Amino acid sequence: MSPSRLASLATGAAVLAFMGVHRLAADSRDADKGLAYAERVCSDCHNVLRTDAASPNPQAPAFKKIANTPGMSITALTVWSRTSHPTMPNLVIEPADMQDLIAYILSLRNR
Repeated sequence: MSPSRLASLATGAAVLAFMGVHRLAADSRDADKGLAYAERVCSDCHNVLRTDAASPNPQAPAFKKIANTPGMSITALTVWSRTSHPTMPNLVIEPADMQDLIAYILSLRNR
């Protein structure tokens, strides 16, 4: 088998493995736990509820607005939450809490 064919197969396998990990993560998320986490940790600054009310901190977008941002996905929220922001404290969110929080945020999408 040629080196380029091996590279293509390896790339395909890596993509499938990545998708499998994200599917497992998506299947194991708990939006109710995500809401509980958001109320405990995020609600001092963000409106974490399904309402259109403003956030307590005007610079912090409401979770519903985040959920309805075009292109918002599990991957986008994961990357966004792990990137430091000048107006947000650097939080370390445990992986299970992160999955639940993302599940909750995405549950706020307008349908």
